[in-house]
Amino acid sequence: MYIADKWNDYEIIDAGGGDKLERWGDTVLLRPDPQAVWPLRDGLKNVDARYVRSNTGGGYWDYKRELPESWTVSYRDLTFIVRPTGFKHTGLFPEQAVNWDFMRSVVREYKKKNPDKPFRVLNLFAYTGGATCALAAEGAEVVHVDAAKSIVQWAKANLNECGLADRPVRFIVDDCMKFVQREARRGHFYEGVLMDPPSYGRGPDGEMWRIENGLYPLVEACVRLLSENAAFFLINSYTTGLAPAVLTDVLRVALKDFGGRVESEEVGLPITRGGLVLPCGATGRFTR
Repeated sequence: MYIADKWNDYEIIDAGGGDKLERWGDTVLLRPDPQAVWPLRDGLKNVDARYVRSNTGGGYWDYKRELPESWTVSYRDLTFIVRPTGFKHTGLFPEQAVNWDFMRSVVREYKKKNPDKPFRVLNLFAYTGGATCALAAEGAEVVHVDAAKSIVQWAKANLNECGLADRPVRFIVDDCMKFVQREARRGHFYEGVLMDPPSYGRGPDGEMWRIENGLYPLVEACVRLLSENAAFFLINSYTTGLAPAVLTDVLRVALKDFGGRVESEEVGLPITRGGLVLPCGATGRFTR
């Protein structure tokens, strides 16, 4: 399992009973998590806000004290804006720090061997730009694609918060498959591709996405964008029904002509109380 255990500004204090008790900087939140099926311990007196699911879908935040609309947390040399949203999320998935570190190490090694060559990365379903910021900090040129305009604006704010607003990052609001197909027609190539597709969703023009139907065709289309110097291809998935072995198989089939190595693991976050690890999906990595 890839475990994101290098955080200072974030921790899962405890988890269980379908919830996780988290510290975001100095703020403690209680949010639902379907993987935490064991009992939750006592000790919830200091919770600042709790997300309560509604019987009719969605939910709301129950604030125990007044919180700012947003605040920042840091990881290594990166700073991110977090805020509670109406869909229980905070705008950041801390477990992805293991993937940020992995990709940064690939870019770093590539640049040591190829100091005069660019390292271009395509980031699909890029959300609020955690990976975009990490890659930009390492000197990569990033194309950041997400279907939600408001989320892309959040990603721009994160890049600015990291002090990286002058880095070569392009922000695109578009359906990921449509953008990839246009990039192929333009003859654009990348040294790295990453994607974090949802289980299901809709593009800006109502395009329907379901991961079980759309994942392989999208990966196959992205392979056509890889340059002769391509160094990594990363797929992350929070879909509970998609085992790490599935990501291995997808990458091995799609990248069969590229050589290299493929490995896939669960991704997790350590739980301070009890020494457990909370599973947070799976990641498949191709490197060469």
